[in-house]
Amino acid sequence: MLAKRIIPCLDIKDSRTVKGVNFVDLKDAGNPVELARYYSENGADELVFLDITATKEDRKTFAKLANQISENINIPFTVGGGIKSIEDVDILLKSGADKVSINSFAVKNPSFINELAKKYGSQCVVLAIDAKHVKNDWFVYLVGGSIKTKIRLFDWAREVENRGAGEILFTSMDHDGTKNGFACQALEKLSETVNIPIIASGGAGKIDHFIEVFKSGNIDAALAASVFHFNEIGLKELKINLKNKNIPIRL
Repeated sequence: MLAKRIIPCLDIKDSRTVKGVNFVDLKDAGNPVELARYYSENGADELVFLDITATKEDRKTFAKLANQISENINIPFTVGGGIKSIEDVDILLKSGADKVSINSFAVKNPSFINELAKKYGSQCVVLAIDAKHVKNDWFVYLVGGSIKTKIRLFDWAREVENRGAGEILFTSMDHDGTKNGFACQALEKLSETVNIPIIASGGAGKIDHFIEVFKSGNIDAALAASVFHFNEIGLKELKINLKNKNIPIRL
């Protein structure tokens, strides 16, 4: 069985790491390069960096910062935010990123997923999905969670897999930053809907939440931010606890 992955996420705004609740009320969480180095040295399996205002501000993702990060860590990292072209992806990969995360632009231009998968391989393409539970169904949201679509989460997940996405990063907007646990029911259904790896995001507050999400469905990785940034959960402590619960994990 493949080892489960623990992935700290760094949301970047104005070259600083920030964290909010339900995608709003952002607070400063530190220098992204320093945090990246710390996580790399203390047991993170991968890192995700999201330029959370790039799409809203209609600008490119932070290639310079990606380059600084790549020089300070020795684990894989994914970069997302504002990616709209093959050229954007080329720049980020040449700056050291291992994968790219696409979201809003892919919803508006689904064939972009096919293009990226064909040129770089599915393993390079992480499809981020921000969704909210509305009237007994899950709907996809765009532009940092600010625009609701009529697209249903599970329909979209199926389509992105068929188009060549190699991984899905699913964030429950209802759970984001609440520290009340992951959206386990939705994640379980998602794991039954697609055959590609799923990263669970939104809601981590304590070690038991990580145990629960890995036990409840075929989830490949768990992503969290504030509990790591503010030292509420230590990576090594978390991994030892997961190992003790017979969850396959790299120590």
